[in-house]
Amino acid sequence: MGELQAGMLLVATPALLDPNFADTVVLLLDADASGALGVVVNRPSPVAVSEVLGGWGEVVAEPEVLFSGGPVGPEGALAVALLRDADDAPVGFQAIDGRLGLLDLDTPLELVEGTLAGLRIFAGYAGWGAGQLEGEVEEGSWYVVPADPADPFRLDPDGLWRDVLRRQPGELAWHATRPADPDLN
Repeated sequence: MGELQAGMLLVATPALLDPNFADTVVLLLDADASGALGVVVNRPSPVAVSEVLGGWGEVVAEPEVLFSGGPVGPEGALAVALLRDADDAPVGFQAIDGRLGLLDLDTPLELVEGTLAGLRIFAGYAGWGAGQLEGEVEEGSWYVVPADPADPFRLDPDGLWRDVLRRQPGELAWHATRPADPDLN
């Protein structure tokens, strides 16, 4: 299991029954002694980005919809971006881990053109107070695993939970084979 740090993934275990997080994959954007913050990367909403944020709809990765990033602040938006080249970051880009980072949505679109390999916009986020996420990991609610830089930008986010577990060593890969309906276990 990995250490809690920005750029890692939290994969909900079968024991996590909270409907906000059941079967989710969360990209950690920040984690330190004061708490942690992340976005759920596998919950697309039916709302087109262009309906809410105009021209950003043409820049985001398909599907071109807002993603439900978590239960906190759902009226706000966070943009997670993947740079084409780590040495060519646009104004408004804040690195999280290598080429992965946050992009300020106040950045003019013309300054972003050609610099991104992926962009996803999330309505809301997931947040934990000091020690809270560590406690949830310890009680078995989350697997902490390395992220592939492409994970947040998948065309088909529905299969992400299983795919992330499949690429893990040992017992974690086995969990990817469980039925989607726990009553079938």
